[in-house]
Amino acid sequence: MLQLNNIHHSWALFLDRDGVINHEKDGSYIFNWQEFHFYDGVKKALKILNNHFGTIVMVTNQRGIGKKLMTEDDLNNIHQNMLEEINKKGGRIDKIYYCSDLENSSPNRKPNHGMALQAKNDFPLIDFSKSIMVGNKLSDMQFGRNAGMYTVFVATTHSETPYPHELIDMRFDDLLSFANAVENNTQ
Repeated sequence: MLQLNNIHHSWALFLDRDGVINHEKDGSYIFNWQEFHFYDGVKKALKILNNHFGTIVMVTNQRGIGKKLMTEDDLNNIHQNMLEEINKKGGRIDKIYYCSDLENSSPNRKPNHGMALQAKNDFPLIDFSKSIMVGNKLSDMQFGRNAGMYTVFVATTHSETPYPHELIDMRFDDLLSFANAVENNTQ
């Protein structure tokens, strides 16, 4: 069972993007920086989480590239601007992993845990038993479980998702609520 008071700098945080960091575009993709809109409180949340997790990475499915609706350059531009905004407010994301594959069977497409393995390869100190996946969909929770992580569900887009749920260790309204809970339980 996830105990927030156990979290310290040896822990890793895995974050989904759309629906956790920024507003999703219903039935579509974020194609450019102008369409990217942070949720209120996300930059503050990342500043708080920066103080508690040794590694923070983002894992995001980006099928829009595979469908040729956008390019990798478009995605990199979004991420570069996003990281600048987060860094300006004292937060950080150490690396972003994305899967543009179309097939659900791709080992890197969530809920498969290929992106977690990529992160562990890049950050060998990551211990999945001391890692938390934060997402807004059950596929994010399954990704976390597949890699042996704890899971935190944020109810930003799918508040109808039942809780308690076998794939979800904790549930919060949004990323800032989770960050505040970490802060309040680890002081």
